[in-house]
Amino acid sequence: MIGSTSRQASLFYFAFAKEVASIRDLTLDELDGLLKDPELLALSYKALGGRCQRSKDFGRPGIAPDRLLRCVVLKHLKRWSFRQLEYELRHSLLYRRFTCFFEDPIPDFTSFSRSFGLFGPEGTRHIHERVIQRAQEQKLIRGRKLRVDTTAVETNIHYPTDSGLLADSLRVMTRSLKRIAAQCVGNSLQVVDHARAAKYRVLEICRAAKTFTDTGKAQLQNSYRKLLDLTRGVKRQAAAVLEDLRSNRLPIGGNLLTVLKAEACLTHYVPLVEKVIEQTEARVFGGQTHYEGKILSLFEEHTAVIRKGKPDKPTEFGRLVRLDEVENGIVSGYDIAPGNESDQKQWIPALENHRELFGQVPRLAAADRGFWNTQNEKQALDLGVKQVVLPARGRLSAKRAEHQQQSWFQRGQGWRAGIEARISTLKHPFAMKRARYKGETGFERYVGWCVITQNLVAMIRARRKTPVPCRSG
Repeated sequence: MIGSTSRQASLFYFAFAKEVASIRDLTLDELDGLLKDPELLALSYKALGGRCQRSKDFGRPGIAPDRLLRCVVLKHLKRWSFRQLEYELRHSLLYRRFTCFFEDPIPDFTSFSRSFGLFGPEGTRHIHERVIQRAQEQKLIRGRKLRVDTTAVETNIHYPTDSGLLADSLRVMTRSLKRIAAQCVGNSLQVVDHARAAKYRVLEICRAAKTFTDTGKAQLQNSYRKLLDLTRGVKRQAAAVLEDLRSNRLPIGGNLLTVLKAEACLTHYVPLVEKVIEQTEARVFGGQTHYEGKILSLFEEHTAVIRKGKPDKPTEFGRLVRLDEVENGIVSGYDIAPGNESDQKQWIPALENHRELFGQVPRLAAADRGFWNTQNEKQALDLGVKQVVLPARGRLSAKRAEHQQQSWFQRGQGWRAGIEARISTLKHPFAMKRARYKGETGFERYVGWCVITQNLVAMIRARRKTPVPCRSG
């Protein structure tokens, strides 16, 4: 059942209210006013109600919608983990007041994690759209100018190497097999842990990879061959155990739920392990460095290789995120590309998303030279954009150079450069450099809430800059 903050105050509440009333935080106080929006609370209520069929009116009381919304914003504003969120709420009167917990007990961090996951990618986008509507209603944005750029957001994985992926495969499959074996009758399932052997093989590979002699290359292949043999053996056992479970040939005498969870885990990971084995054989023994559909992580399999041409980090592992920014530093739209998609393919979708939000295309639309081609510039003009600021690449003709030297084009380029600072703000103060939530849906949710929190803070700053009209007596 969905919880509520409306209840009779206890005797201890008055002492709490007296202490907390004297604490002030300008940013949180202004965020409090923005988060009292009824439509935002309705979206949060809808997310909590989607847990199961009768979550709204049946079962023990859970977290309230307004508390959930405020906890999500506070977590991303302060760049906390779920454990830190629980700790800070237990120890701070200010944060208790902001999240409306007051003198009530604070949920466990696992409850926060499960509740936050109920928003999902779609719910997060609905929250973002409502925040943009609030900004429009308060006349903080008009959609007259648009600047677009893309950035790589890392997934929460270690550096992908074939030996590391094989070691992860052994560890994950062995762990699930042990859980199944613990629930079997007698010693009907024997599982050998190859963790020590895998560690030695990985260390051998690391040492051999540092030498470029023929002996070192032979040692490298020999160590990989041993590690692959171990992985294939455990994979064959995992496949046999799955077949035995489906045909009821494996006697289960313990907790059936534990067995079902381990079976689901093996069903998910075994196909990924097969791909890891294939791509390792293709690279180490076949010399194929560009393997189609390469797996970079067993746990974040949606991770893509992204090359943005950065001198300090030529290769990044994550997802490409497009950001559309309008006035006052507010990000009106974001999109996560399926892979290392070209920037040129994201220009028109950004303009169409802007037209859907504001009912018209911007007067000025700007992006860097990675978005430029003649078709993109022509399509933007056909859509009604009066000033298209897309610097051309390569050697410029005299006509093109004269076009780009116009004062409005130069001003547009200067305004476009501001999105680089917005990306830096999102990645560092709002921790969007690396997505910490699990899975592809978790990645989309993490990016969305970083954008939402940044937009709320940008709205506060824009309202501070807006002069309040004087009222004559």
